[in-house]
This record gives sequence, structure tokens and C-alpha cells, in this order.
Amino acid sequence: MVMGNEVPNKLEWRINVPDGTSETLQPESGLVYRIWMGLRGLLGEFILKIWKFLEKARNIAVAEPKKVIHCLKVGVALSIVSLFYYMRPLYEGVGGNAMWAIMTVVVVFENTPGATLYKCINRAIGTFLAGSLGVGVHWVASHSGHQLEPIILGISVFVLASAATFSRFVPSVKARFDYGVVIFILTFSLVSVSGYRVDDLIDIAHQRLSTIAIGASLCILISMLFYPIWAGEELHNLIHRNLEKLADALDGCVAGYFTDSSAGDSCKKMEGYKSVLNSKAAEDSMAGFARWEPAHGRFNFRHPWKQYLKVGASLRSCAYCIETLNGCINSEIQAPEHLKRHLSDVCITLSSHASRILKELAIAVKTMRKSSKIDFSIGEMQYAVQELQNALESLPSHPFAMPSSTSGGDAKTESIRKTATPSVMEILPLATLVSMLTETAARIEEIAEEVNELARLADFKPPASKKANQSQPSNKVDETNEEGTKGLG
Repeated sequence: MVMGNEVPNKLEWRINVPDGTSETLQPESGLVYRIWMGLRGLLGEFILKIWKFLEKARNIAVAEPKKVIHCLKVGVALSIVSLFYYMRPLYEGVGGNAMWAIMTVVVVFENTPGATLYKCINRAIGTFLAGSLGVGVHWVASHSGHQLEPIILGISVFVLASAATFSRFVPSVKARFDYGVVIFILTFSLVSVSGYRVDDLIDIAHQRLSTIAIGASLCILISMLFYPIWAGEELHNLIHRNLEKLADALDGCVAGYFTDSSAGDSCKKMEGYKSVLNSKAAEDSMAGFARWEPAHGRFNFRHPWKQYLKVGASLRSCAYCIETLNGCINSEIQAPEHLKRHLSDVCITLSSHASRILKELAIAVKTMRKSSKIDFSIGEMQYAVQELQNALESLPSHPFAMPSSTSGGDAKTESIRKTATPSVMEILPLATLVSMLTETAARIEEIAEEVNELARLADFKPPASKKANQSQPSNKVDETNEEGTKGLG
């Protein structure tokens, strides 16, 4: 039988023995036991961190299988180029410079053919120029005497390395040849320094250039022929996804303001504008790499990738307006319900027309086909903007009760019903909302103009039913103008 006796600041355990006495159980408080418990805790925590890391890696692989494909392609390229070490005839052909082919694969193989081509071409140009200058400087220094040779080599490294480093601050050079300049500095320094102690410098340079060309060619072939992930196509998909996200976010913000909806799916759609605001770096990178890619799929060699950047800039400008609309929803100062009900229909109508335009533009970009409804939809949105401004100017007043005068008066009226105009604090939230909706509509018109320019430069296909859609929009616009004239009159 085990018993526990509680002593101040200590818990003591006793056990009964056969002779009728009891003995106190002493805890294992030795140094070895404490070390073992500490190591077991650290081991458990380490295993838990590894498990969480593997779980995150699995989620990334399931969500983006393209990354797994890229990893496999890099493994294949390194396995092939390693044959220059494993096979004796190939090793004897390139000498001990086979490692340069492996290094080339590691540093130039990117997940898109455009990025791979960018690094391969920059590496080839930088290596060739640096190697040629290095051999030339080495020849001049070697014919200048033993004492002047290290001085000439040192001055050449200082001058060319400084000039090449300064060129990296030039925007046009940094945008296209930054990696090539780094390779130029590295190669020229290696050739100049190593050439001082090596006699057969030309043979070594030739072997290194050969192995670098082999590694770069292998990267280009594998990147383009096996499940290519084109940077241009990724940029194209990013733009039309951002158009759809803005449309969903605009609908969610306006509907959430007037209906106070907080559903999970609608909240996620409302937050879509944040990814649009953070997409500039990805758009610039993809557009820069897309210029190096050859013609593929629906994209020609001289596809207007710069126009995608203009569309992206217009999308971010619109996303800032939607962010302000989202701030109206979460603001502590809210308009009275009767004022919100007065503007509810016209605001929802305007947001519906605006989001419809964004969705039509997204379809046009995705299918690379011009839309026949854009002009008509923009006309509807402009009319909705005018209706919203008219509704704001005609905000209703709300009644309040005034007690009867104590000095007497008409006995039939115990209180006099008066009306009061809304205060500034009541109108301010709605005025902000109307202002930002109007600004959002103007930004959407700019987006439509940029997309139309993209359709012209990229030679989008004409609308599917061109003849049927040419007469219909004009009639509807005329009807809309007539209705608007009657309403304004």
C-alpha cells in the first residue's frame, strides 16, 4: 500500500513492508537522471520540429507541383554533367575543369527558361569578355618584364573591377546584365591572378569555356524541353488572376458595408486585394525574364511584356481604393442606418457594374480575345456613378420630437414634429464611401484602357460574335442615355 504524506514544501511517499514498518521512497535525483531527462526533452523537441518541417514541405509540394518538377530537373542536369567525372573518356577530354560544368549548372539553372537563359547568356558574355581581357592583360604583363608584371596585373584588376562594379549602379545595366557583370569581375580576377603562376593559360581558359558552355547548354535544353515553366505565361496568368481578385474584393467590400456579412469565404475574397498590392516585385521579375524567352504557345517573340507592367500598375492603383473601402467597413464611425439604406441600392449597383467590367477584362486577358461588352459596361458604370452622386445630394432628413411649450399653446398638438438635417459626422462616412467608389470607377476605366492597349499590341482575337454585338451595345447605350435624361429631368 502506497501512502502520501504532505510536508511543508515537500511531498513524501512511504511504502509498507511485511514486518509492519514503513520506508520512505527516495526520488531519483542524481545527475545522470537529470541529464537523461534533459536530453530526452531536447530530442523530442528536435523530432517535433523535423516533423513540422516535413509537413510544411509536403503542403508546398501538393500546392505547387511545379516546384517539385524544377527540383527533379536540377537533379537530372547535375546527374548528367557528373558523367564527366565518372567516365574516363569524358574526363580526359575536359581535364580537371569538369567541376566548372557542375558549378555552371548549380548557379544558372532557374525554375523558368527565361531566367535560365538570362543567366546562361550573361555568364557566357561575362566569361568570354573577362577571359579575353585577362589573356590580353596577361600577355602584355608577361612581355613587360618580371618586375612590372605583378604591377600591371594589379592595376588592371583594380581599374576593371572598379569600373565593372560602378556599372552595376546604372539602371539599364543592372536590369539586364547585373549577373553578367558579377561573372566578369569574378572571371577576370581569377584569370589575372592565376595567370601569374600558370604558363599554359590559354589552354586552361579554353577548357573552362568549353565546360561552362556544356553546362549552360544542358540547362537550357532541360529547362525548355521537359515541363517548361514559362515566365511569360506565369505573368499572363498572374494579371488575369489579379483582375478576378479585385472584382471579388470590390463586391465583398460594398456588400459587407451594407449587409454586415462576415462569412468566411466572403472575407477571404475581400482580402484578395492585398495580394495585388504585393505583386509588383513578382511582375517585374517575370517581365524581365519573359523578354529572354523564345516564342512559345500563344506568345510571340516580341510580345508586349512591358504593357503587362502598366496593367499591373493600374491594378495596384485600384487596389489602394479598395483598401480604403475596406477601411470604411472597419471604421469606428458609422453612418446612421437610414442613410445607409438610402445609398444601399445605388452603391451596390455601381459596385456590381464595376466588378463586372473587371471580370470581363479578366476573361479577355485569359482567353486573349477582345470583349464586345466593355464599352457598354463602362457606359453603365458611368451612369451608376451619376446616380450615386445624385443620391448623395438628396440625403433624407430624419425627424425628432420637440416637447410642447409650458406657456400654453394648441391643446391638440402636445409635441411638434420637426426635421433635422444630418450632421457632418453622419455624412462623413458615406461621403468617403461615395468618393472612393467614384475614384474606383475612374481607376477601373484606366485599367480598361491599359487592357485595350494590351489587346492591340498583342493582337488579341476579335470578339466571338462580332456582327451581333456591334448593334446591340449602341441601342442599349441610347436607351440608357434616354433613361438618364428622363431621370435627370
